[in-house]
Amino acid sequence: MNRKAIVIGLVGPTGAGKSTVAMAMAQSGCAVVDCDKLAREVTDTCVPCLQELSQEFGADILENGCLNRRLLASRAFSSPHKTLRLNQITHPWICRKSVEKIEALQKSGASAVLLDAPLLFEAKMDPLCDVIISVTAPAKVRLARILARDGISKNLAISRIRAQHSALYYKKRSDFWIDGSQNIEMVSQRAKEIFSQILQVAHGGTHEN
Repeated sequence: MNRKAIVIGLVGPTGAGKSTVAMAMAQSGCAVVDCDKLAREVTDTCVPCLQELSQEFGADILENGCLNRRLLASRAFSSPHKTLRLNQITHPWICRKSVEKIEALQKSGASAVLLDAPLLFEAKMDPLCDVIISVTAPAKVRLARILARDGISKNLAISRIRAQHSALYYKKRSDFWIDGSQNIEMVSQRAKEIFSQILQVAHGGTHEN
């Protein structure tokens, strides 16, 4: 009889190093469900979601039916209330797609699935997970990474950072924690160690966090 795949939640603020962790775990054989990619799919193809976003944030965020992501971001991260509204609109659609992807991977025989979801707790997807890993890094480190990665203004990057929770918020809700401010090799090694421990526990062993 095939074991049901263990679902591992990966969470943390933008620029903390989640992509490095996800890549390392994928290299170790873990299937990955990337909620950022699913969010892009939703906002590319889900007409009801796009209609609701345009009603909330202005019709001009749609250009010939396509979402102007930078314009939406500038408005959605302008205040905690607007960020909340963005999440309230998009999360239900992203959750549905996440469940579909996880179920498909489980049926295909995957032994472990990583749910890479920056807003895991806000979207109330944490009950889907057997184990949760958080990755955090100081705001200064995250700011530099966001500016290098996304090509956005410093003010918008700071707005994104301020719209997210503190490192303690993530640590308190996780089974494992990774310091994402370390170099890529150290973060990757720690991710692989944690993945190995999780599999050991899943197969009847024990671990120490």
